[in-house]
Amino acid sequence: MGDHQRDLAFPPPGHCLPRTSSMSVTDSVTAVHDFRVTGYSLLDGMGVGRYVSSRVFTVGGLEWAVRFYPDGSTAHCVGNASAFLYYCGRDKDVRARFTLNLMEKDGRLSQVTNAYMKHSFSPASDNWGFIKFIEKSKIQGSPFLHNDCLTIRCLLTVAKESRTQDVETSLITVPKSNLHKDFENMLNDGEGADVTFDVGGKLFRAHRCVLAFRSPVFRAELFGPMKEKATQCINIDDMEPLIFEALLHFIYTDTLPDHYKDGKAAAMQHLLVAADRYGVDRLRLICENKLSETIDVQTVATTLALAEQHHCSQLRQACIQFMASPNMLAPVIETEGFKHLVASCPFIMKDILDRVSSIWNDRQIDKR
Repeated sequence: MGDHQRDLAFPPPGHCLPRTSSMSVTDSVTAVHDFRVTGYSLLDGMGVGRYVSSRVFTVGGLEWAVRFYPDGSTAHCVGNASAFLYYCGRDKDVRARFTLNLMEKDGRLSQVTNAYMKHSFSPASDNWGFIKFIEKSKIQGSPFLHNDCLTIRCLLTVAKESRTQDVETSLITVPKSNLHKDFENMLNDGEGADVTFDVGGKLFRAHRCVLAFRSPVFRAELFGPMKEKATQCINIDDMEPLIFEALLHFIYTDTLPDHYKDGKAAAMQHLLVAADRYGVDRLRLICENKLSETIDVQTVATTLALAEQHHCSQLRQACIQFMASPNMLAPVIETEGFKHLVASCPFIMKDILDRVSSIWNDRQIDKR
């Protein structure tokens, strides 16, 4: 009997059992909603349990709202303001993760609440948040109270229903392609390099054939009628060495260097200019996307000027949309970047004001 059981458990030598695999997949949707609370001084003292609410917004196909209690949500939080996320749905339960943060004048987030909260929302448990969101004494004179206004940013991730799907199985594990790493090593090692660039006194060695196939501008410079006379060393003016280094890294690997992946506005702006200059379209679009995700009061005007100069229509639209958002235009106008924008692109004001007017008209229609 024991031998028979072992035969069932272990296949004979050279025989493979059929194998299947599956996995559970849970997708999510993440979005940001900014709730601007105007006239804070008039709300202070309105009473415990009384609140002002954002408009209802949609994330993951479900409706949500942020509520701010200037004098706290309950008597247990005397001296504190409260903030809660409310689930407006009535027909299903949903799991979510979120943060509520106060925003400073320049668009930076305060450290009042910087931890994610998780909650399973349902019609019976439709709110979750911070009973002691911030001490009221810390609001007056703080960097996040500007012109008697507070802005609460809600970063919300909503989990969708889990699903099960098959996983392809194989007896042989094939490693992922590391072609981009090979090209990165080729760039870093300089083996076989046949052209040198002088950028601000720093020398970069590269391979003409790689540059030519990745950039139409390099192709013309290195092989076309307009090719440089002294092709052994080419001077690059009006570009920082770090930006040119990032450009080369992308040309060889089709990826951003690690220290560019956080999408800091200044670096992305310079890299966008370089990508446009050398016709590296995918890099230009990546820069556009990252800039559109990090627009704030301090950077929107300079980013819009850049979008105008380099014909980045999607980035231009994102900037105008941000500036036309309720109560955003006034603080943007105060920045140095806006003064530069008006000086370099005076005609852009008409588009901004047209967008503001359109949003205002839509809001009036919604109120009817």
